[in-house]
Amino acid sequence: MRSRATSSLARRNESTMSPDAALTAAEARFQALTTYQLTLRSHPADGDAIELRYSFRKPGFIRMDFVRPHAGATLIYSPETRTARVWPFGFPRFPSLALDPDNPMIRGPHGHRVDQSDMGTLLRNVRALGKGGVMRIDGAHLVVDGASARTVAGVHRYRLRFDPATSLPIEVVSEDEFGALIESVTMDALRIDITFPQDFFV
Repeated sequence: MRSRATSSLARRNESTMSPDAALTAAEARFQALTTYQLTLRSHPADGDAIELRYSFRKPGFIRMDFVRPHAGATLIYSPETRTARVWPFGFPRFPSLALDPDNPMIRGPHGHRVDQSDMGTLLRNVRALGKGGVMRIDGAHLVVDGASARTVAGVHRYRLRFDPATSLPIEVVSEDEFGALIESVTMDALRIDITFPQDFFV
């Protein structure tokens, strides 16, 4: 457990870090890692809440174990085949479906694709939105606004909170060009550079 002094120092570093430095630190940490796992909770503005265990291994293997909705279902995406395989009743129970990442059955409420769901894609989108836009620190959050009515992946504003220990995002709020909420996402129990079983992404 970190001491109070260490936690206080982390908070001071967060408050004095420039917006670009905060984003650059997250980008560098993602580039350095090989795997990560977390519990993702998504609250779309116009849809049902989603909770799942999210696992990632470079160069782009993704596994989602659903808690709600579709409790027990498993989705695994392979960058080698560019196919997402879904086990509705859990891995490796029969049956399973092989689907394209663009298939509406597995796209998110705002068109999110499973093969573009990792932190690397998020950070690239945030960086792209910030070009020509405004980045600022608001308390514990990095706020990125697109220029004029510009959007990236349908988002005009990102609000991100980073984990002091890893510099990676653990909370993301996205808004459209009118300031309306698109989605609020929290990422808890983050672990990086863990070793997965050999057949974990099969």
